[in-house]
This record gives sequence, C-alpha cells and structure tokens, in this order.
Amino acid sequence: MKKNAGVYTNDKKHPQQDLVISGQVETFVTIRPKHANMRGIVGDPIKGTVTIIPEKKYPFKIINSHAKDGKNIKYQLEETTVSDTTAYQLNIENLKTDAGRYYDAIILETDSKIRPQLSVRVYGYLRPRKLE
Repeated sequence: MKKNAGVYTNDKKHPQQDLVISGQVETFVTIRPKHANMRGIVGDPIKGTVTIIPEKKYPFKIINSHAKDGKNIKYQLEETTVSDTTAYQLNIENLKTDAGRYYDAIILETDSKIRPQLSVRVYGYLRPRKLE
C-alpha cells in the first residue's frame, strides 16, 4: 500500500512537503461479500449470507458474536469448510416490519491476538408494498 500526504509548514523556503507512506499489507481474513445488503419489500422474507474465511497464515476461531443493535436483524453463525480451510457462514435475516433504512453490525470475537474482533456491516432498506 502507498499513500501520499501534503504537509504545510511555516518554513518560507519549503511551505509544503509531500510525505509518502508505504508498506506491505497482508490479508488476515476474507469476508465475502464485504457487507450484507438486506434490501426488499416490506413483508417479504429478506435473507443474506456472508462467508468469513481465515487466511492460512493467520488461523483463528470465532469464539463469540453479537449484533451491535440487533433489533432489525437476527443471525446464525455456522462453522463450515472452504477449500480445506475452516470458515464461517453468517446467515442474516431481516426482522424490520416497516419501510425504511437501518444499519447494524455483527461483531465477531476471535481467539486471535492480531485481530481479536471482526465486524460485518449490515445495511437494510425496505420499500413499501405497492397497492394494486
């Protein structure tokens, strides 16, 4: 990864300096998709699935989970296997009964000292049912 930043100073000869910050970034976990989109029509069942795959170099177990808010969703976490690797499947279901938007996050606590917590964002958008 490489990022640039402009720094302004009170030095008249060098009023602005450009800093370059770079470094190697390794993947700790693959989360597919990156977040859950719970979109649909009020009254219809709306479900989503997110797969969490630890990298072989950084294995971990999920030891606990909770929703940040939890009033508009329910979820179930299951251990599974993806390409001979222990993975997790997060099945999410919408509970909201009226039209509108919501946001929540499911916090996954791991046994890893590198990343003791992971977060899966959940975005909801329910449209009203059209009357015919």
